[in-house]
Amino acid sequence: MSHRKFEAPRHGSLGFLPRKRSAHHRGQVRAFPADDPTKKPHLTAFMGYKAGMTHIVRDLDKLGSKMHKREVVDFVTILETPPIVIIGLVGYLETPSGVRSIGTVWAQHISDEAKRIFYKRWYRSKKKAFSKYALKYSNKDAPIQATLKKIKERCTIIRAIAHTQISKIGIKQKKAHIMEIQINGGSVTEKVDYTFNLFEKPISVDSVLAQDEIVDVIGVSKGKGFKGVVSRWGVKKLPRKTHKGLRKVACIGAWHPARVSWAVPRAGQKGYHHRTETNKKIYRIAKGVRQAGGKEVHTNASTEFDFTEKSITPLGGFPRYGIVNEDYVMLKGSVVGPVKRIVVIRKALRVPTTRSALEKVSLKFIDTSSKWGHGRFQTKDEKEKFFGPTKPHAVAPAKKQ
Repeated sequence: MSHRKFEAPRHGSLGFLPRKRSAHHRGQVRAFPADDPTKKPHLTAFMGYKAGMTHIVRDLDKLGSKMHKREVVDFVTILETPPIVIIGLVGYLETPSGVRSIGTVWAQHISDEAKRIFYKRWYRSKKKAFSKYALKYSNKDAPIQATLKKIKERCTIIRAIAHTQISKIGIKQKKAHIMEIQINGGSVTEKVDYTFNLFEKPISVDSVLAQDEIVDVIGVSKGKGFKGVVSRWGVKKLPRKTHKGLRKVACIGAWHPARVSWAVPRAGQKGYHHRTETNKKIYRIAKGVRQAGGKEVHTNASTEFDFTEKSITPLGGFPRYGIVNEDYVMLKGSVVGPVKRIVVIRKALRVPTTRSALEKVSLKFIDTSSKWGHGRFQTKDEKEKFFGPTKPHAVAPAKKQ
């Protein structure tokens, strides 16, 4: 008769306690990269929406490896990143108990998709948000300049208030997402002037991030609801003949102390957790579908080796997302959360110096076949050429009498 070991590694990690629902739908940036006054003022984060995944082919650049200069396949995530709009700035003073807000300045004109953030029932409201504040700009913006002067004199941290243009992507939500993005580089005066000059202007993703850059991704994972210990913690199921159920923890602790330890797996919420994943590599930043010569140009998925004119949207669209028409960021690997969820892309807190992090990526092929099944064709023209004229195409239009 076999015997069981007396010790075994525990099931599930205790490093992510408490396993509860996130308080925020958008990922919260708990820390920004360290400031470097020698650089020019710049934004340190951006927002995008998860569209889906695909795969790419590239040549590996790794001297000394047997795979050097050979083709490798990587799976990548596509984040649609329409330009964000700066609508304000906040100045903070560092104190022994944390940062304290000194002053806030808002832009004169704020779009309705941003104003919706400040209302619970937009359709029933009078929609008067910031109408009185905008009058401060009419009197030679003296109150605005007074606040800016106070921020320049007293503050040590400057953050821009930015919102997404959610109307530019194909989801039903009308309310934009808003966040504070820290401004790094230069003096406090330079940061304030830089941010104030960006008011009401769209900021594209390629002006904040760059290809081959290492970034951190912050978001909320896909919710799974209330789950038992087998699904939530990965504990082993009990034998089939176990009394009163087998998807349980056999012993939840000793008689004394007469309470259940915090480390014992218990049923509860699984998923919809706040997560930060560090050191993700940007494989490509591409422009969206644009007008040129009176027609739309769909070439943001073409490469130096693949001249096929195609956009990043696969045949049939991204499942449960649709068509990507705006700028997009291609990240190596997976990204937390379901499709359509807001994701924060932050410049890396600790930039790695490994060879893979410093490698220059050159894509040879981007897959745009259908993600609804076993995709065979990269473009619609390729599919129609293979199948030939179908019945609707074969029927000649009737001539008018």
